[in-house]
Amino acid sequence: MPVVNVQHDMDTLSLTIVADFAAPVERIWQVYADPRQLERVFGPPSHPATFVDHTLEPGSRSTYYMTSPEGEKFAGVWHVLTVDEPRQFTFEDAFADADFNPVAEMPVSQNSYDFAPHEGGTRATYVSTYTSTEALQQVLDMGIVEGATSAINQIDDLLADRS
Repeated sequence: MPVVNVQHDMDTLSLTIVADFAAPVERIWQVYADPRQLERVFGPPSHPATFVDHTLEPGSRSTYYMTSPEGEKFAGVWHVLTVDEPRQFTFEDAFADADFNPVAEMPVSQNSYDFAPHEGGTRATYVSTYTSTEALQQVLDMGIVEGATSAINQIDDLLADRS
């Protein structure tokens, strides 16, 4: 399994996931740059993602939804802030309604996805930061650690399919 470490820190209001992949940085970058690849690994296996719009460019807006086994859709929107291809991108991720409008009552996270060469492959560091302990606790209670870990662990299968 690619995920090697998961930590949440209530003092810094952050969740950090570290994963190692047996593929070069440029290949891991493509997983996140290509919406068809990204949707295969962004949601957990039980809630696959569909990206409606997705471009990794500063100022762009990506829209997506995850579908539950019962067919219920949970929407989200990314606002891409910075892009340093193929090393890092940052974005704001918000829960959204069916029309991809952010839901004010739900937590918004600031995210940094970093990719660096590591032992012949890539080390990916995913950091999500929240505005309050309540917001972080809310997503922890919703199962973000399990969901994000199972989503990231799907990347190995994608890499094997597209090598």
